[in-house]
Amino acid sequence: MVGGRREVLGFAAVGLLAYAADLALFTCLRGPAGLGPLTAKAVSFLAGCAVAYAGNALGTYRHTRAGGPRAYAVFFAVNIAGALVQLLCLTVSHYGLGLTSQRADTLSGAVIGMALATVLRFWGTRTLVFRVGRRERGRVGSWTG
Repeated sequence: MVGGRREVLGFAAVGLLAYAADLALFTCLRGPAGLGPLTAKAVSFLAGCAVAYAGNALGTYRHTRAGGPRAYAVFFAVNIAGALVQLLCLTVSHYGLGLTSQRADTLSGAVIGMALATVLRFWGTRTLVFRVGRRERGRVGSWTG
């Protein structure tokens, strides 16, 4: 397995927290705040990225030396790439394969696309952002240690 169990679990926990922040903010911005769907999603996506970066920097990858604007910019780029993977899966399924039902869209974008995007994000976060090397792999841990 690439990455230790603690690293994977820490990354997953942070991802769930970031997803919850994204969803909650989107719902609030779209509903009570009355923003349009694209504006609300752009703002909630940025907030989710910030939550994910902070969680990974302070939790999962706290023993690495990454930090500063460069690390966040690379982290943001990795997350944009993940979002594009999800959109690509949806595009191929809906327009390329003609699977146009809501169930097919959900499966391709939110299940298959999310799974592939999560693998990309995990790889990008550990190798490009926090630069987990052979010597550091044993030190990467969960929130508890």
